[in-house]
Amino acid sequence: MFKFLKEKLSSLIKGSKETKDIEETKEAKSLKKEKKSLERAKKEKIKKKEKEESATLEKQENKEENQEKIDYITETGLKKEKEINRLEQEIEEKAEEMEKPDSEEKIGFFSKFKKKFTSKLDHETFNEFFEKLEQILLENNVALSVVDKIKEDMGKDLIDIEIKKSDIEEEIKKSLKNSIQRILVNPFDIIEKIKDKEDEPFVILFFGINGSGKTTTIAKLAHKLKKNNLSCVLAAGDTFRAASIEQLNKHGEKIGIKVISQDYGADPTAVAFDAIKYAKSHGIKVVLIDTAGRMHTKDNLLKEMEKIIRVTKPDLKIFVAEAITGNDATEQAKTFDENFDIDGTILTKADVDEKGGTAISVGFVTGKPILMLGVGQNYEDLEVFSEEEIISNLGLD
Repeated sequence: MFKFLKEKLSSLIKGSKETKDIEETKEAKSLKKEKKSLERAKKEKIKKKEKEESATLEKQENKEENQEKIDYITETGLKKEKEINRLEQEIEEKAEEMEKPDSEEKIGFFSKFKKKFTSKLDHETFNEFFEKLEQILLENNVALSVVDKIKEDMGKDLIDIEIKKSDIEEEIKKSLKNSIQRILVNPFDIIEKIKDKEDEPFVILFFGINGSGKTTTIAKLAHKLKKNNLSCVLAAGDTFRAASIEQLNKHGEKIGIKVISQDYGADPTAVAFDAIKYAKSHGIKVVLIDTAGRMHTKDNLLKEMEKIIRVTKPDLKIFVAEAITGNDATEQAKTFDENFDIDGTILTKADVDEKGGTAISVGFVTGKPILMLGVGQNYEDLEVFSEEEIISNLGLD
């Protein structure tokens, strides 16, 4: 996760060979232009000198006088030629210094900003830089509203602030890191939250669209609870999708956990209610309720969810989405949160998501934490979301 975004950010901030070829600095161009001008001046001077020597030799009658003038012309010409050579060499050295990568600093897109200010980064230079950063973020599934927030945060940190020229790279990385940290919400510990509740079973309700990996995620969490010595029961509340009940039953058999179900077409609220009742009578600590996948635009299915919430009174409402769906997942999360006030999100297929912007975007639009990441097909492949790990994966630590 974040592999592609990390590479792009690294290329932008630290510079790259491709950037060097594309972004030639204005100062280098100016020096090359001056070099060409001096070369022309040198040639003209030499031609002029030759003409003067020839004319002087033809017109002078006195040999001694001729020799004196020739000596004078030669001496003057040599001095000026040396001066031209000196300037030419100096220009070439400066041009080479600007064009070739240094062992301590790569020359590329970022380096030109160092040359544009002495102690303060002005609005124009910041906007020029952020235009490139904005393109990278949008390409990596970071929502436009999040990009605007990052720009606002970084502008406050950097524009017209006293910064040493040598520190600008580090200050931009620090500002981007701080902005992302302000956007992300640190997840709470689900296991500890469950343990803190006494008497009544701890009820968790899951929802999301079809194909998001919701049912498999429930099985993974059930497996994690069992490993932490927390008993649970599963409620097959998806009575709409074909084979959904069989799918959850198979997971239950594999991990050794009871599944409460009814026939297809049954009221999902009744299934959830039966599961809670079963948990109470058997001293089971946790109830995990599966629901039918529903599009965030379908009003009738959203109203059905309202009924389930009203009857079951869940302790947690968790939205499940695929990390690789990018802006679609962000829009879904926003709508579900507006309708049901979700407590957090679990993103599936995070192991194949090289962009990573979905986690940042969903966290921002909901203001709720990303709780866990699905990172594989096995029951053990459910990891707690870590803000520090995200920062590290982006190369900003």
